[in-house]
Amino acid sequence: MPVSSTTRLAVSEAFTRRDAAGHRLARDSERMARACREMAARFHRGGKLIVFGNGGAGTDASHVAVEFMHPVIMGKRALPAMALSNDAATVSGVGARDGFAEVFAHQVRHWADPADMALGVSPDGWCANVLKGLETAHELGLLTMALVGGDGGAITRSPAVGHVLVAGSDDPAVVKEIHVTAYHVLWELVHVFFAQAGPPVFSTPSGPHGRSGEPEDSGREAVR
Repeated sequence: MPVSSTTRLAVSEAFTRRDAAGHRLARDSERMARACREMAARFHRGGKLIVFGNGGAGTDASHVAVEFMHPVIMGKRALPAMALSNDAATVSGVGARDGFAEVFAHQVRHWADPADMALGVSPDGWCANVLKGLETAHELGLLTMALVGGDGGAITRSPAVGHVLVAGSDDPAVVKEIHVTAYHVLWELVHVFFAQAGPPVFSTPSGPHGRSGEPEDSGREAVR
């Protein structure tokens, strides 16, 4: 049975949306590299990566953590990482007692050390508990990062988040796919920097609102 022109158009449009988002992700490579360099430095200092998100983003958090803890590529060093959404008992217990907005912040307070990194994942950037977790991490001195979608939401606008990658799409499937690509690239680049002779030296002081030495808008270019 031949494929109709309408079907061919729908398939073409689906790939076009993904192709455009992927090219914009590639254009954000310098910013991603800076984040990965900072991550590698913290891993060198004994820090760990703490990842969190809700629902499907929670499965992304688990995916990120296992990529670092148990690399699928032979010969790559395991680096310490954990996903806060994996502990259903803690998430439900904290949520029942203190409210759902506290489920990640509570765990960050009790798990995190100042040398650590926090990565929050939110499909639209409006997840209150992800933002609260990142704000708590920032208060404790962690490197803070986020993968978000849509217009970036409150997470992108927060001065507590040092590095943000926005998959600027209203299509949740495209956002998900860009996030998966992004954290695979993050994993790969962290290993590139980690394999260097020693941890990078950072002399640039924190910029406005705690961001890494950049003007307020320069670190917030969306991937759309």
